[in-house]
Amino acid sequence: MTSRGPGKRVRKAPAERRGEIVAAAARVGLTEGLECVTLRRVADELEVRPGLVGHYFPAADTLVAEAFTAATTNDLDALLPPGAPGPGGDATAVLRRFFALTGSADFDNVSRLWLNARHLSRYRPGLREHVVALELLWCGRIEEIITAGTGTGAFTCGDPWAAAVRILVAIDGASAYINTSADRRGPAAGELARTLAETELGLAPGTLGPSGAPV
Repeated sequence: MTSRGPGKRVRKAPAERRGEIVAAAARVGLTEGLECVTLRRVADELEVRPGLVGHYFPAADTLVAEAFTAATTNDLDALLPPGAPGPGGDATAVLRRFFALTGSADFDNVSRLWLNARHLSRYRPGLREHVVALELLWCGRIEEIITAGTGTGAFTCGDPWAAAVRILVAIDGASAYINTSADRRGPAAGELARTLAETELGLAPGTLGPSGAPV
C-alpha cells in the first residue's frame, strides 16, 4: 500500500484533477483489468486518498466506464488518427499500418480490455452504453478510411459501413482467444481481419500485408 505522509498537497483545477483520475484508471484497466478499477486502487496509483477520487467519482462504475472510453479512444486515435488519410492521402497505407499494429503483441492489452468490457457490460448498464458508443466510433473511423479509398479508386466497395463492421468483427473474433490460445493460433488468426479486408475492398491478397506486395 502506498504511504501517504503529511506532505504538502498540490491543489489542481477540477478538470485537471478529473482528467488525471480517468487517465490513471485507464492505465489500471489496461494492465490489470476493469475489475481492478476501484477508488482505492486508483488512489494508490496517484498516491492520493480514496476520498479525493470519490469526490469526483462517487460511483465506481462511472469511473470504470470512463476509464474504458479513455483507454480505447487513445488507442483508436493512435491506430487510425481522426481525419486520416486526409485529402490526397493514401488509404491503403493507413489500413496497412492499422493491420500491422492490431496484429502485433502491442495490441494484446487493448484486446483484453475489450473482451473484459464486453463481459462486464452484461451487468453494468453504464459501461454497456460506453461499449456500444465505442464500437460505433471504431466502425465509423474504419468506414471513413474505406470511403476515402473508394473515392480515389484505391478500393472497390459498395457499402463501406458494412465492410467496416465485418472487419471489426473479424478483429474482435481473433481477439476472443487472447487469454487462452493466443500463442498457438499462429499467423492464421492474426491475418484474419487483414485478408477479409482485402476481399471486402477488392484488393489482391497481400496488398494490406507488411510488404504491401500482392502475392
